[in-house]
Amino acid sequence: MTMAAGDSRTVSNPAGVLLRQWRDMRGKTQLDLSFDAGVSQKHISFVESGRSVPSRQMLLDLAQALDIPLRERNGLLVAAGYAPLYADQALDAPVMGAITKALQRMLRQHEPFPAIVMDRHWNVLLANDAAPLLFGCFVDMAARPTPRNILHLMFDPAGLRPFIANWADTARGLLARVYREALGHVIDDKTKALLAELSRYPGVKPEWRAPCPSDVMPMIPLSFVKDGERLNYFSMVTTVGTPQTVMAEELRLECLFPADDATEAAHGRFIEAHST
Repeated sequence: MTMAAGDSRTVSNPAGVLLRQWRDMRGKTQLDLSFDAGVSQKHISFVESGRSVPSRQMLLDLAQALDIPLRERNGLLVAAGYAPLYADQALDAPVMGAITKALQRMLRQHEPFPAIVMDRHWNVLLANDAAPLLFGCFVDMAARPTPRNILHLMFDPAGLRPFIANWADTARGLLARVYREALGHVIDDKTKALLAELSRYPGVKPEWRAPCPSDVMPMIPLSFVKDGERLNYFSMVTTVGTPQTVMAEELRLECLFPADDATEAAHGRFIEAHST
């Protein structure tokens, strides 16, 4: 069958499909996105249906309005036939030099308390000297595979788990953090795989993977117990403001602070007594 002159078909395109998926995830109508991005609703409809090829700038404007993470913005550009815009390089790459130096300075200045830099999947990329000293009081850190994943370290019965007070509450709160801190509030495939791995540890309940609002706390207390002594900490997370690279957006600096005067006074003595 041939098409009559003047007929047209709506042809789907990868960029339009991705754009529709992100709009649905954000709970926005085409009209909502039109107002936020300054692009006509009709044009958005044409892009999503494949009837119009968006310009590079239009895609970037729509991605900004939808708060799409930089890694996924690159994917959106590639799907439309454009080159990726945001560099995706390792932490030791020259383009990351200034950020890496700043992070290293922050790590040093947080001594004598632990501080670590993690990627979006909770793998430790950098740490100050205090972090392995404290964690080494409970587990042989040299025996842990690298890059060390802080969630596996917390959930593994052969890791820190036996020394964490109220481990079930802490673990449930950590899983809620995974959902809350997921970039773009979307669980990517690697994070899904990480959650699946964590769920296979003994004692992890299926309902923990569907956190309720009460599970989402502004901070998660973390208490360690060994030889009858208890140390109480809380953590604060720092991210890079207005990141211009994929890696910079995905980095998190997490610092542990003593939660009480007793822990602050005992921290150094405890490490000295239990370091191997």
